Amino acid sequence: MAHFGLENDIKSLLMLDTPIANGPMARWQRKTHEAATSAQCSFSNTGGASPSRSNRSLSLNKTPGATPGKARTPGKIIKTPKGAKTPKTPKQGLSDRFIPLRSNASNLEISSFLVTKENEEQPENNVEQNAMALKLNGFDLGDYRILRHSTKAPQAPEGGMNAGELEQHGCLGYQSNLRVLYSQSTPSTSSKQRRYIPLMPERVLDAPGLIDDYYLNLVDWGDSNRLAVALAQSVYVWYSATMSVNMICQLPTENDYCSSVAWMRGSNYLALGTKTAEVQIWDVETGKRLRTMQGHGARVGALSWNAPMLSSGSRFGTINHHDVRAPEHVQFSVQAHQQEVCGLAWSPNGQYLASGGNDNAVSIWPTTGSTPVHTFTHHHAAVKALSWCPWLNNVLATGGGTIDRHIRIWNVSSGNCLSATDTGSQVSGIQWSAEYKEMVSSHGFVSNQLVIWKYPTMTKVIELQGHQSRILSLCANPDGSEVVSAGADETIRLWRCFAVDAKHRKKPSAAPAPCGFRACIR
Repeated sequence: MAHFGLENDIKSLLMLDTPIANGPMARWQRKTHEAATSAQCSFSNTGGASPSRSNRSLSLNKTPGATPGKARTPGKIIKTPKGAKTPKTPKQGLSDRFIPLRSNASNLEISSFLVTKENEEQPENNVEQNAMALKLNGFDLGDYRILRHSTKAPQAPEGGMNAGELEQHGCLGYQSNLRVLYSQSTPSTSSKQRRYIPLMPERVLDAPGLIDDYYLNLVDWGDSNRLAVALAQSVYVWYSATMSVNMICQLPTENDYCSSVAWMRGSNYLALGTKTAEVQIWDVETGKRLRTMQGHGARVGALSWNAPMLSSGSRFGTINHHDVRAPEHVQFSVQAHQQEVCGLAWSPNGQYLASGGNDNAVSIWPTTGSTPVHTFTHHHAAVKALSWCPWLNNVLATGGGTIDRHIRIWNVSSGNCLSATDTGSQVSGIQWSAEYKEMVSSHGFVSNQLVIWKYPTMTKVIELQGHQSRILSLCANPDGSEVVSAGADETIRLWRCFAVDAKHRKKPSAAPAPCGFRACIR
């Protein structure tokens, strides 16, 4: 029959609506049970029942533990004051709720006294803390704020605005105080907008008869916004302002052709180099040839002005320095390269002349003297592209031919190569931007494109496609906003690479006067 009793107990436990018989009793039940048990024990003792049985039942319901009045701590015994009542510690593991002791009136008075005393002593503590913080931090903590308002809200006019003020501010009704205080616009922190670079050229000009020769320099853009183009035996000038074209000269013999052109800065004079080793000076306004200078034994493929000096490079590797004012124009000559000179460029301050040749070398020459300051032999092909940095007079960019394909940046003061970038194709021209820290390069085989580079990281900004054949020459207009590329596809394309807002454009420096060259040239 025992298993029937077990089943009944399990069923009773599973029923949630009935009290748990074998669980611990609640506090009030335990107190009632203890009171009843004590009364029963006293009644049983008087009746002669066995006291041991009642004592055993009482000990089952008592909470065991140490004496509440004494607490043991290591090395110290704390005695409970006489007459003080100590609460009973409930037995661990029992699900009995905790009822805190109620404070009597005396405890409330003591607590109120302690709080009042603490508030009275607080100012003295603050003074001590502020003095200590001032010594440690060097400033008063009371004056230090992480966030603070830098400007106060504008004061609203009393009674709103009058009709004139409302019309001035574009308001049609009453201007309330709250609207003035909370309608102040804050400046936006938007990032700087990226510059727009057109992918297509601004204009395309036909150039029939343009000689497909990498070593020649057949275009140049003058200070008066005029573009000179050499087409075989003829030289033309394109006027950007009027979009008109004028032929300046035509060489008399069919075997001769113009191999290089260069404008003199701040004047109407144009220098021409020919296949027959002549250097001619032309006045574009009058269309007259002012002077013809000899001195080379082969074609003149590169020209560069350092007024009043004109430097010319020939196919034999020689560089002549001409003073166009003197009857004996050749001041001195140097054997600069072992092969043809295909690039010449004077620095903006006129201190150095850079020359590039078909012998893969770059030489830096002083104003006077026949010994180069530096000679760079890092390129592995002909060096035609030469360009000086407009804001760093001692920085030079050079570009190599088909086998080399590198753009190298040089510090001519120390002779160090600052960077070398593989462009992937033949470099025929380089132009720096005076407004941006950028440069543009023109390329031949195999890309036939223009690339804008960020300096000094030399990362690509954009690539400009358009030419069907390799680009032979590159030059920039006077303000540097546009570049012109001449290609073997007999087209000249104008690209707006470095356009600048007119409000932020830098004022151009005054061009040097021509020094009366008209009367001095013989």
